[in-house]
Amino acid sequence: MWELIQANRRKSLVLFISLGMTLILLGYFFGGAYYPDGGGFIGIFIALLIWGILSLISYFSGSKILLAVSGAKEVTKEVHPQLFNVVEEMKISAGLPAMPKIYIINEIAPNAFATGIKPENSAVAVTAGMLARLNRDELQGVIAHEVSHIVNRDVLFMTFAGIMLGSIVLISEVFLRSLWFGGGRYSSKSSKSSGQGQMIIMIVAIVFAILAPILAQLLYFAISRKREYLADASAVRYTRYPEGLASALEKISDNSIELKTANKVTAPMYIVNPLKPKGQKLSDLTSTHPPISERVRILRSISGGANYIDYQNAFNKIKKGKEALIPSSGLSDQSVIGLKEVGTTSALLGLNKQTKRDTGDIMMKVNQYSFIDCSCGLKIKIPPDFNKKEFFCPKCGRKHSVNN
Repeated sequence: MWELIQANRRKSLVLFISLGMTLILLGYFFGGAYYPDGGGFIGIFIALLIWGILSLISYFSGSKILLAVSGAKEVTKEVHPQLFNVVEEMKISAGLPAMPKIYIINEIAPNAFATGIKPENSAVAVTAGMLARLNRDELQGVIAHEVSHIVNRDVLFMTFAGIMLGSIVLISEVFLRSLWFGGGRYSSKSSKSSGQGQMIIMIVAIVFAILAPILAQLLYFAISRKREYLADASAVRYTRYPEGLASALEKISDNSIELKTANKVTAPMYIVNPLKPKGQKLSDLTSTHPPISERVRILRSISGGANYIDYQNAFNKIKKGKEALIPSSGLSDQSVIGLKEVGTTSALLGLNKQTKRDTGDIMMKVNQYSFIDCSCGLKIKIPPDFNKKEFFCPKCGRKHSVNN
């Protein structure tokens, strides 16, 4: 496990430095485009300053920013006891030093992600739609996957990289828009040769402004893809039930509803890529995640046990190769971790009336609605700003009291 954590830290550090170098190159070319005489070094200084500020923001407030951007709200155990129970189980199974904070996103689309700068201060966020669609085994598989990201130290640098990627995209947009509306700044005293040199720098700056965000996203996504496999492997170890996660991935991916709060920066953090063409289901050709069907086939090919070597064998079988996904220490572990018996998972895939009703109830609990069950069978939802002490059931007319 320690070897896996160290490998993830090294890869995350490479990612972080690569994005930082991209930011510095942006500063150099943009500075040189506007101020030919030494402007490149001014741009580097400004880029380094931005990098430092963003790193501090990422470390101290990155998780809060990502959770706020995602529309996640922290909830208490009363809102969803089963979710808290499952997170606590996985916290114990994974050996986390502290219970992750739990957030619910008021979205119908099913999905989940984890964030935090360290295991002692982490958070798990799930959508209301996911809670309504998954059974307990499937929910446990998803939570185990997200807890794995925390244990494997993925979330710290993914948080750093998310903020950094956002800044690269923003700076590139500002530069391109400034050219569109105001044009570049040229010196009237420049000679013909220096003018040509400035023009070349300007062209390079424009090309880099277009390519830098794409390259940064490719760097960001490339490491993200392998982490999903590693988190799946750890989730199997924690739950001893690969079918739970496999079934959950199928249900989450078999969804045509848009996750409105997701964007290009937060997308790689989710268990399933939330960005897809409107009105279409998720395909295997995603830029941020490995193919869902492939992940499911690997999970369902696991046999013999729930150890890392069992996942590696299943991985090699489906990928038809011998890629070293799991570090050697994990493969040399001879301990036997038995699999739980495969049960039948619910076949709920579509957004039927009951799922809509359950999702709505969860959203209302997150927004502090009160629920009163009338003897006629009607469940009455009371909004938090309801200021009357009594009301009548709209179905049977029975009087009820409200405890404000």
